[in-house]
Amino acid sequence: MVDIIDIFPFGEGLGYLGLLIVSFVGSAIPLIPAPFFFLLAIMGIDPKFDPHLLAFTSAIAATGGKMIIFYGSYYGRKMLGEKTKLRMRPMQKFVGRYGWIAAFIAAATPVPDDIIYIPLGLSKYNPIKFLVATFVGKVLLSEGIVWAARTFGISIIQPYLETVPDPTILYISLGVSGVIVTVMIIYILRIDWGKHMGKWFPWTIEDDDDDKNKSKKKNKN
Repeated sequence: MVDIIDIFPFGEGLGYLGLLIVSFVGSAIPLIPAPFFFLLAIMGIDPKFDPHLLAFTSAIAATGGKMIIFYGSYYGRKMLGEKTKLRMRPMQKFVGRYGWIAAFIAAATPVPDDIIYIPLGLSKYNPIKFLVATFVGKVLLSEGIVWAARTFGISIIQPYLETVPDPTILYISLGVSGVIVTVMIIYILRIDWGKHMGKWFPWTIEDDDDDKNKSKKKNKN
């Protein structure tokens, strides 16, 4: 069984600043879901730390890290080809209306959230809305982790650690998760969103149809 010290060998000496740094760096690494919430849970068990301050510290650092990934995708859109941008236009319109829901759910749940955040950035989603939705979600997630740790103690993460015989396996699983997220993002970039979303959300392709008709008229002239 892996021990929590194997994951964070320096964990016992960390304070709020250490949690801030670990949460920020872990969140800013794209595609790989770093398990900084283990550290948050450990510190949440210790009564010398204020639970709400722990949650706020982790949330603000994690949000800052995710903003880097978001802006990297936001400005990285320039590297996409015109065909890819055209395929993504229906999704861009959709996330413009409902993107905050996706950002909030991704932030409030312990899932690989980059699969949501990177497409939001590529779709030019509103940065302020993204910031607010992500921060609120991270606060709720962090509060939940700290509350559970303070209530149930080390037993809340012990069952997971018992399934991992060696820390190397944990690191490999994180790498595999990163590969899976990367493949899914590539698929998102290649899919014809107008073909699929037009059936359920026709308003996402209306302007695209108008643009196609205009371009056809220009070609005829």
